[in-house]
Amino acid sequence: MTPQPPATDAAVSTAGVELHYGATPVLKGIDISLVRGKTLALLGPSGCGKTTLLRLIAGLLAPTRGSVSIAGQVVADAATGAFAPPEKRNLGMVFQDYALWPHLTVGGNVSFPLEMRRLGKAERQSRTMRALERVGLAAYADRRPSDLSGGQQQRVAIARAIVAEPQLILFDEPLSNLDRELRENMVGELAELIATLGLTAIYVTHDHSEALTLADDVAVMRGGLIEQLASPDELIERPATPEVADFLRLGGIADLEHRDGLWVFKGSDVALLRGSGHVGATARVLIPVASITPGEISPGRLAATVLRSQFRGDGHLATVSLVGPADIELQVLSHTKLRPGEGIGLSIDPKRIRWFGTQVHSSKEESLEHA
Repeated sequence: MTPQPPATDAAVSTAGVELHYGATPVLKGIDISLVRGKTLALLGPSGCGKTTLLRLIAGLLAPTRGSVSIAGQVVADAATGAFAPPEKRNLGMVFQDYALWPHLTVGGNVSFPLEMRRLGKAERQSRTMRALERVGLAAYADRRPSDLSGGQQQRVAIARAIVAEPQLILFDEPLSNLDRELRENMVGELAELIATLGLTAIYVTHDHSEALTLADDVAVMRGGLIEQLASPDELIERPATPEVADFLRLGGIADLEHRDGLWVFKGSDVALLRGSGHVGATARVLIPVASITPGEISPGRLAATVLRSQFRGDGHLATVSLVGPADIELQVLSHTKLRPGEGIGLSIDPKRIRWFGTQVHSSKEESLEHA
């Protein structure tokens, strides 16, 4: 896990935050701490609690237990009843649907938070134009939001979020309403904007590619808990649990058991590799895409059947089912297109297999092909 800063030095932190709806726990004890100028992504499937956590930080909900602090100041504490409303937390928000007022100009939308703070007209105009310049839309101040593309509307929403120079920006799945091509383009653009503007940000998404592109640290959430909090590189190289690896689509998850000097797929006689271990020992492993080399079916290779294949920039990513073990699917990257129903052989690099849990295994595992 990436070392977390002391809460007193953090731009935002939570301590033991829980939220219950009646007897139903939605968040089950969340501890995060984010350094100023960094971006934290809250990543997970629908219903995992990521948007609820964002709303707690924003002040749209109050915790059942625990506390929230922003810039060292406690803004919510269930034990004492302390609670600062959103307007007292000095933060900006960018929503899924941008929440732009259609009857106001672009400049009017960006200026709105300053009007709520009762700033003078000259200062409002100056700050609004500065915010629009920072997102590259100064020439659009007099346009209506309906005249702009989806990506431009997104930047208007960001300009409105930063116009009051808040200490924290919260993004609630801001790209989910864009089509796939525009979303992919906007991820890079948004990452550049966040870095250029030096923002401190929390970014909610269910898309792991967005999170890994945008964030300095990623909290993978599941069932109201943080399964792992780490840098993108660490998540990919060292997923903490099979669930994290599976959600990030890093490869296939398999249960193994040790018999007669072999690690075999549980419930079958198909061996993955040779290796020392106690008889009856079990293991759960990740077989990463990068560990698999496809080829012809031959002795010493795992036999598999192609289920489906999809082209991506660096080749064809195929999902294959192993012959023998039940319900074991792996991801294979091939330079040539693999067709559904085609039989192939797989070579596995044992050094790239990721072992989870307390199972007994040796660092001397060898592939069957080279044993």
